[in-house]
Amino acid sequence: MNELIVNCWSVTCALAPWVLLGAVVAGALHGLFAPGFIERHLRGRFGVVKAVLLGVPLPLCSCGVIPAGLGLKESGASDGAAVGFLTATPQTGVDSVLVSAGMLGVPFALFKVIAALVTGLISGWWVDLKASSTQRISVPDQPKPRPTARQMVEHALEMLRMVWGWLVIGVVVSAALSTWLPNEGLTGYGLDSPWVAMVAALSLSLPLYVCATASVPIAAALVQAGLPLGAALVFLMAGPATNVATLGAVGRTFGRRTLFIYVTTIVVGSVAFGLVFDANFAQSFVSDITVHAHEQTSHWWIDASAVVLLVMLSWFAYESLQATISQRLGSRRQSALTVEVRVQGMTCGGCSSRLERALNKSEGVDSASVVLDEAKAIVSGRLSVEQVSAIIESAGFEALSQPPSA
Repeated sequence: MNELIVNCWSVTCALAPWVLLGAVVAGALHGLFAPGFIERHLRGRFGVVKAVLLGVPLPLCSCGVIPAGLGLKESGASDGAAVGFLTATPQTGVDSVLVSAGMLGVPFALFKVIAALVTGLISGWWVDLKASSTQRISVPDQPKPRPTARQMVEHALEMLRMVWGWLVIGVVVSAALSTWLPNEGLTGYGLDSPWVAMVAALSLSLPLYVCATASVPIAAALVQAGLPLGAALVFLMAGPATNVATLGAVGRTFGRRTLFIYVTTIVVGSVAFGLVFDANFAQSFVSDITVHAHEQTSHWWIDASAVVLLVMLSWFAYESLQATISQRLGSRRQSALTVEVRVQGMTCGGCSSRLERALNKSEGVDSASVVLDEAKAIVSGRLSVEQVSAIIESAGFEALSQPPSA
C-alpha cells in the first residue's frame, strides 16, 4: 500500500504542472474566442479546415464536444465542418497536449496533434463529399461582449472541475499499474506485438469514455510496462473521440452514413498513425518516455503544483458530494412550483455544472438540474420563471423563458 501511495504522488507530480498550465491556457483561449466566434467562421469553402484548426486547441472531451459540435450544425455549419470538429477536437486540447508532452515526450505530443488534424480533415471532407446537399441556414451575427479576466479564470477552473473525477481515476490506475504489473510487464500477454496491442487498445477505447488528459498517465504506465507506443497513440486517439454517447449523437443527428464515415476514419486513422509512429519514431526516444513517465526530479515548483492540484481536486470532490446530498434532499420535498427555462450559451459539461451550482445555491430553490443536450434548466422551488431567468443571466447565460410545468 505504501508503494501505491508513493506512486500516486509520483504520477501526480508528473501530471500537475501540465494540467494547471493547460487550465490557464484554456482560460486564455476562452477570452480569445469570443462567444459565437467559432460558429460565424465555419462556413464557405474551407469550413472543414477552419473547424478542425479551431477545434484542435479547445480543451473539450467527449462530454463537451457533443453539444459544441451539434451546435455548430444547428448554427449553419456544414455537416463536414461539424463532423471534422467532432473528430479532431476531443483527441487534443491544450491541456491534453501539454500533459502528453510532459509525460510521453514532445515528439509524441506533436505527432498526436498532426494525427488529430489529418483525421479531422479526412472525416469532414469525406462527409461533405457524400452529402446530398450543402444547404445552410442563415445565422444572424449577434456579437457578445468578450469574456472578462474573472470569467476566464472561472472558465479555467470549470475545465478542471469538469474532469476532476477522471483525473483521480487516471492517477490511481496509473499508479496501480506501476505497482502491481509483473516485472516482465506486458510481454507475457502478447501486447508487446503492435497489431495485438492496437486491437486491444481499440477494443477498450471505442465503447468507453476516455478523457484525453486523464488517460495520458494510464498510457504512460502501459508504455513503461511494454505497450508499444503506436498502441498508446491508438488509445489516446480513439478513446476520447468515441464512446456510446458520442456515437449515438452522431448517428441520430447526421445519419448512419455519416456515423460510418466517422467511426471508420477514427479506427483506420488511429491504427495507421500508430503503425507509422512505431515504424519511424518510437525507437528513437522510447527510453526518454520511460524516464518521463516514472522518474520525477524533485523541484519545489513541481511539489507545489502537485499540492495545489490535490487541494483543488479535494475541493471539487467536496462540491460534488455537497451537490449530490442537496439534490437528494431537495427531491424529497414537496415543491410549490417547477420551472423549466431554455438556456443559450452552454457549450460543455463545465457550463452546465456551473449553472447548476449557481441555481442550487440560490435562495428559494429546492433542487435544480441542467440538461446540457436539451439546453434547459429545471428548477423546483418557490421562484417564478422571471426569477430563475435572472439567475441564469447573472451566471453568464441567456435565458429563454417557457411556461412553468407541473
